[in-house]
Amino acid sequence: MGAPVLLLSFPCSAGPFLVCRDDLGARLPFFPGLSLLGHGLGQRLRSPLVAAWLKKIFGDHPIPQYEVNSRTTEILYHLSERNRLRDRDVCLVIEDLKQKASEYESEAKHLQDLLMGSVNFSPANLSGAGSRYLNALVDSAVALETKDSSLASFIPAVNDLTSDLFRTKSKNEEIKLELAKLEKNLTATLVLEKCLREDLKKAELHLSAERAKVDNRLQNMDFLKAKSEEFRFGIRAAEEQLSTRGMDASLSHQSLVALSEKLAELKRQTIPLKKKLESYLDLMPNPSLAQVKIEEAKWELDAIEAELTKKVNMMEL
Repeated sequence: MGAPVLLLSFPCSAGPFLVCRDDLGARLPFFPGLSLLGHGLGQRLRSPLVAAWLKKIFGDHPIPQYEVNSRTTEILYHLSERNRLRDRDVCLVIEDLKQKASEYESEAKHLQDLLMGSVNFSPANLSGAGSRYLNALVDSAVALETKDSSLASFIPAVNDLTSDLFRTKSKNEEIKLELAKLEKNLTATLVLEKCLREDLKKAELHLSAERAKVDNRLQNMDFLKAKSEEFRFGIRAAEEQLSTRGMDASLSHQSLVALSEKLAELKRQTIPLKKKLESYLDLMPNPSLAQVKIEEAKWELDAIEAELTKKVNMMEL
């Protein structure tokens, strides 16, 4: 048995004490909560056993220093017990393997003697082709993991291998179908991705055009705002200028609009009067009275038109 491998090192006053792993790779457990014997009897009985076990384990290697007390002695003692039990199990396995190897050698020698005694056959007497066939038979038995090279062992092994082959082929067919389905889905996904990319490109172009329109409208709106402010200032300046020149309020735009509306209202009111007048045209008129009424109406109409013309002319000046 080789030297153990250092796994854990715990500091103490006399140096580290170890938790080891044996040469088979098994990790030997650490028992921190084990009940300890008295500081006298337990340590005196187990210290020699622990020292002998450490000397056996490390061999020519120096034993690492550790704090010698009841705790470390107890831990190392349990490690030594585990190691001893593991060595015993390994020895039993080795002995069993040796016994099986001896039985196989005896069986092989018996079969060889049987062949030599019955048919005077020996593998050394085989031809090159026979040796190759025999080696192929042995390799087949090893590959199929049969207990021997008899036909009764080969047929079930071949059947099992054939069943595995069929299962593998069936699994491969399922995988191929699944792969074909995935390829179909992948193709559809790629086509959809291409369409989405084209739609996205069109949307980006449309968005760019709309953004340009919005920018243009914003510029026009800014221009219109500036012009509106300019006109507002111009109107205010013109009103101030007219006010300083003493312009009559009746000549303002609002007054003229009001007069125009009043004139339109008067014309609208004269329409039913004209219709009423038409009903009297068939009667014999009093020439003198009719002439007076007509002259009065013409005079009123000419006065209104003259006043409106005067105000319009003053507004144009």
